[in-house]
Amino acid sequence: MRHRPFATAWAGLALIALTSCGPQLSTVEEGPSAPTGIAAGTTLYFLDDDGRLTAQHRETGRLGTVSEAVSLLLTGPGGSGLRTGIEPTTVTRNQVTVNGELMSVRVPVSSAEVSAEGIDQIVCTAFASRVQSGGPDRTRVAIEFTDRPEAPRSCPALG
Repeated sequence: MRHRPFATAWAGLALIALTSCGPQLSTVEEGPSAPTGIAAGTTLYFLDDDGRLTAQHRETGRLGTVSEAVSLLLTGPGGSGLRTGIEPTTVTRNQVTVNGELMSVRVPVSSAEVSAEGIDQIVCTAFASRVQSGGPDRTRVAIEFTDRPEAPRSCPALG
């Protein structure tokens, strides 16, 4: 009988040790939604009848990359009723590099083949695609034509 209080004390200490260790419950913290990389399409910028930049959603089945968005832009407005300030081209391959908040887009056309509004189309399409995929909304876009570079700029339709 003398050992019973001692055994009860050990059982109590063991219970305390077991309940104070191990996984603890955590709380769920709310934050902004992360981009999933999946979207029904991408946003391209064309010109309306008054020459103003107009966003056009293109169904592609997914978000895609900035390069893919610029390639789609270079194919033209299709039957959308909009127009473009970029001369027609069959070559749509382009190269996009990002360094912080500066994005460079090398396009397969010369500066003579693109109007000032066409430059804005490329800038806004690249910018919108980058932001849509989670990039910073302070991104500036520099276009590199086959004959010369263009200074970095912001999208005039969004800024």
